[in-house]
Amino acid sequence: MKEAKRQGKRRTIAPLFRSAGTGNVGSSPGSPVYIGDRAPTEAVLSLIQYDRDEISFITPDTLEEVLAMLEEGMVNWINVNGLADQDAIKRLGGFFRLDPLTVEDVLNTEHRPKVEDFGNYILVITKMLTRRPDDSIEYEQVSFILTGHVVITFQETPGDCFGPVRERLRSGTGRLRKAPVSYLAYALLDVIVDNYFTLLEWLGDRLEEYEGMSTSARDAAGFMAGLQSVKADLNRMRRTVWPIRETANALLHSGSDLLDDSLDPFLRDLQENTVQVIEALESYRETASGIQEVFLSSISTRMNEVMKVLTIISTIFIPLTFIAGVYGMNFEHMPELGQRWGYPAVWGLMAAIALGMIAFFRKKRWL
Repeated sequence: MKEAKRQGKRRTIAPLFRSAGTGNVGSSPGSPVYIGDRAPTEAVLSLIQYDRDEISFITPDTLEEVLAMLEEGMVNWINVNGLADQDAIKRLGGFFRLDPLTVEDVLNTEHRPKVEDFGNYILVITKMLTRRPDDSIEYEQVSFILTGHVVITFQETPGDCFGPVRERLRSGTGRLRKAPVSYLAYALLDVIVDNYFTLLEWLGDRLEEYEGMSTSARDAAGFMAGLQSVKADLNRMRRTVWPIRETANALLHSGSDLLDDSLDPFLRDLQENTVQVIEALESYRETASGIQEVFLSSISTRMNEVMKVLTIISTIFIPLTFIAGVYGMNFEHMPELGQRWGYPAVWGLMAAIALGMIAFFRKKRWL
């Protein structure tokens, strides 16, 4: 798996898409400028250090405290929660000798997920998806820097899905405390992808609800608005997850010395999980389109039934209207008007015509 180490050489091993945004228009490449669709939050720093025997959870006040506590003999996980302090991120990049373009990429939260190998470190950009209390999906960029003994994670806002990883570190269960630093990076990526399955299950439940209502819903506008919301979530999630499959594949075939050989089976599993997520998304998108077609078909069927009834009623009243129109004319010489039984006779004729037409429609199975 290993290849010769490439110090200082920038090699892109996954396709990338740079979203320029308006914040860095005209600025030089590598400028540390925050770009995103939300106001950046103040950075909160945390440091987790561990090895096989001991672990410490530290919340320092300044970046300099974090850097002073780093130990080479231990795995160090620095988490930067919030991107408002661009100066601190730039200083952090200087300490670890990060390329200026890496710092720019970390601060650009509109990036497509990607992997880049710089020789002395690996940059991974991915998306963390979480369900909000209002049943919308929050998309947050998470950037990873993997070095020889440090993993740095950059998040946009407080709160994440890394709780299970922290709990495994605290309890010492599994292989996480015994594995090299690259395994920690894998574990964090893995829990992000696992969280996609939780969202998929929730979206699948929503689709089942709409499927059950597709033939009986009376509020057509509300039903279509809700279903379109689910379809929009599926489409956006698909656009987000699709490049993450390339990210997992790029890590698997990167050949970097920073990735331990024992990590290959886990990276293959990560890639397979992303493929499963994409396949499930494709299936759900087809299901949503099918539900929409069934609903529109049921609406059309109900409309046809209503139109059939109205057409039959109109057809019955055509001859009745003709008879009423004839005898409603104000001509002086109309023989029937002088007959004693003329009025009830006309009513009887109209009733016979109506009943006869209804019988005819029933015979033709139009009713």
